[in-house]
Amino acid sequence: MNTHHLIDRTISSESTSAAASTTVSSVADNPTAHQTDSPASENSIQHNLSILVVIPTYNNRPTLLNVVSEAVKTEYPVLVVNDGSDYSVQDLLKGLAVDVLDIPDNRGKGLAIQAGAEVAKQRGFTHIITLDADGQHDPDCIPQFAAELETNPWCIVVGERDFPTDTPGSSVFGRKFSNFWVRVSSGKSISDTQSGYRAYPVEAVLDLHCLGSRYEYEVEILVRGMWAGLGTHSVSIPVQYTEETTGASHFRSFKDNARISLIFSWLVIRHFIPWPHRRRYTDPEKENLSFRHFRRSLKQLFLESNSPLDLSLSAMLGVFLGTLPLIGVHSIVILYFATKLGLNRLVAFNSQHICFPPFVPALAVEAGHFILNGQFLTEFSLQTLGHEAPERLLEYLVGSLVLGPILAILIGMIVYSVAVFYRRFIARRTARADG
Repeated sequence: MNTHHLIDRTISSESTSAAASTTVSSVADNPTAHQTDSPASENSIQHNLSILVVIPTYNNRPTLLNVVSEAVKTEYPVLVVNDGSDYSVQDLLKGLAVDVLDIPDNRGKGLAIQAGAEVAKQRGFTHIITLDADGQHDPDCIPQFAAELETNPWCIVVGERDFPTDTPGSSVFGRKFSNFWVRVSSGKSISDTQSGYRAYPVEAVLDLHCLGSRYEYEVEILVRGMWAGLGTHSVSIPVQYTEETTGASHFRSFKDNARISLIFSWLVIRHFIPWPHRRRYTDPEKENLSFRHFRRSLKQLFLESNSPLDLSLSAMLGVFLGTLPLIGVHSIVILYFATKLGLNRLVAFNSQHICFPPFVPALAVEAGHFILNGQFLTEFSLQTLGHEAPERLLEYLVGSLVLGPILAILIGMIVYSVAVFYRRFIARRTARADG
């Protein structure tokens, strides 16, 4: 790697876009270092892959020097984004072949990443790799991200942390919590949605308009990226939890978790609003269903492959919605929610047949009548089924909200057991054939 000089660049605290107007002249003497040809994207934009490592930092004095020093050894250009630290990052890193972008006031990790992307765009880089400055991420993993980008340039690569046995319980719970809500708000499962070790296409970072500016930004851009058609891939990475690294983190449990919860609330609401997201990119793993491409969509339904748990959840969704009094629109509603949740639409669609009239609707009416009146409906006449139809419909709704979850759980358990048994059977048969 060529020798570079540490420089100090300051951007206005009033706008992240100010970074774009700041000339960073020595990010690398050769900004196309580690450049490889990458395949053209589906939206006809073709890039030669060139990567800038971006390290946001805020008061990480005990760990920053070591993290940056190790990152420099990978021979990728490095930009440190100083997000308002109360000491001179430039002085701390003096002599290292890196650049420093100073933000006068602390404005959050999200805005620091965007500022780094602005600099990357200005210098002609196509991708950035971000890692934390608290010492929990190993810079030696940077080439793994770069290798993944070479084959999947239009995706967000997420580092899946291999949690050691002494991992704080809050980190384990936080990952599970975040993974669940990302699945609900995007329909896709990602193994580690809270990892800050990532690779992004620069164009996507600057194109996707996120509401969050701090830690919540990282889950938001992940979801919005998938909405826009970006793929997601994971690489396994080690993580270090020591007294020094955990002490260097500035994640505030109450404030940052509250911000993350608010962002997830909006993402989930927006995801289920029946208005399509603008797809700026093409995700080859997922094509939308369309009546205009009926044969392709039908083939996709039949070829969906899911785990036993996903098949079970798909059946549960179909049974639950099939129990509700969605007269005349069951199929449309089931396909809509199965698509939004990333479940198997064919299984969900067919599971509703378990709830066809008259048996399940009659049970729901009886359950609702008992809940509302304290006794079962025993008289079936023109009066009770005709003139009192509005009352029966209310009882149908109330009863279905009780009966639906019970039936869904029972069917889900059966489907899960059958799916596990079938997969084991196929695996044994394949093993015998190979043997």
